[in-house]
Amino acid sequence: MSHADDVFIPARHIKSGHVMTLFTWARLRNFQKLPTPVTRYFDVADDARVLAHCYWQINKEERPTLLALHGLEGSSDAHYMRGLADKAYSRGFNVVLLNQRNCGGTEHLSSGLYHSGLSEDPRAVIKELITLDRLKSVSVVGYSLGGNLALRLAGDYGIETPPEVLSVCAVSPTMDLAVCVDALEQKSNLIYQWNFVRNLKKRMRRKGRLMPGTFDLNKLNSVRTVREFDDAFTAPYHGFLDAADYYYRASSLRVVESISIPTLIVTADDDPFIPTEQFRHPSLAANRMVRVIITHGGGHCGFFVGQNSEFDGYWAEQTAVNFSETHATIQPNNAD
Repeated sequence: MSHADDVFIPARHIKSGHVMTLFTWARLRNFQKLPTPVTRYFDVADDARVLAHCYWQINKEERPTLLALHGLEGSSDAHYMRGLADKAYSRGFNVVLLNQRNCGGTEHLSSGLYHSGLSEDPRAVIKELITLDRLKSVSVVGYSLGGNLALRLAGDYGIETPPEVLSVCAVSPTMDLAVCVDALEQKSNLIYQWNFVRNLKKRMRRKGRLMPGTFDLNKLNSVRTVREFDDAFTAPYHGFLDAADYYYRASSLRVVESISIPTLIVTADDDPFIPTEQFRHPSLAANRMVRVIITHGGGHCGFFVGQNSEFDGYWAEQTAVNFSETHATIQPNNAD
């Protein structure tokens, strides 16, 4: 297990984790080389359907596939999701950008909510990709909450991981949810907390309009933090005692010792709300299948090194695709 990687060098004009996080979040990106994705729905439970945007290669069953998982209140349209698609597709991968329940304008497709450890959903998607599409090589990449979900999936699979699932990469993952929420509540992180809560409330109001009476939206009036939202909605809906119980039981840190496939974790030492202490946990050090890279600089899901004529500068995306390619059983060629 490695705790540093001298390959990542932040762009010179980016001096802090906050600047890196906000810069990469706000920066406009262009993905003109990506074709129009195919819309695909997956029934992941009796009362839940999720939407994916898929980029298929010719003879897709002969190509490796990258399944991407977004972060809290993100979607398949998040810049890092499309950045992964752009890089992986150009290397010959099929790419499946999965929206979690209710995300990406899909509130009407599921009766309930999603949470950080709901590994059953990507598990159902992978099962369909293997059995119906006959895909032989699947890599999973997750960002932030999606990183926790990817690691949770791998840990929940354990020694029963399907032979077609070959690697997992998690970027800035919320491995210990309680530690991350504690960090999010620091005054210096007020802007992130406000943005998450604003989007969570908007989604619940949309959900309420579609399914009147299902949720007590009056509780939203007192919600000011992610923890308060999880106490009022996420935890009770999914059968957790409260937010603390949810954070403990959904955290991937509880199951990483069971991961049995090559796994890469990438995080930054200046991430505003993903403290590095969780990545030095003994259970990570004890699992030889897991490699941890803690970069000097990088922010939260940022990792921008500067752009040139051959590279758009998004180092973590490139690293994730390189790792996935290394462990794919079918070596991809350049797409036409």
